[in-house]
Amino acid sequence: MTIFNIWDVIAVPFPGAGPAARHRRPALVVAANMIQDDHGLLWILMITSAKNRGWRGDVAISNLSAAGLPAPSVVRTAKIATIPAEGIERIGTLVLGDRLWVARHMFSELGRTIA
Repeated sequence: MTIFNIWDVIAVPFPGAGPAARHRRPALVVAANMIQDDHGLLWILMITSAKNRGWRGDVAISNLSAAGLPAPSVVRTAKIATIPAEGIERIGTLVLGDRLWVARHMFSELGRTIA
């Protein structure tokens, strides 16, 4: 099984596409390590097209090449999911500046602040 790290951009099967479908969507790993080791799971945030109507907490991805994405995209920090790590493909990584914004929005939702 592939070992994932936080800030990895991955391609995940699109929910509802069915087992035969090959439609995959990008997502951002925000928890791996022990949750993957102990349970084979990842916590992820949805990545969506920047063309979609924005939500509070969206973080624009500034380096599409590093993230492995072909078009302007945002991390939708309001949409978190838990998925099995098996069969997931790493396509890139989020750059440092974007990581800080994602972390700030996540901590804000948890009622905390980052100095």
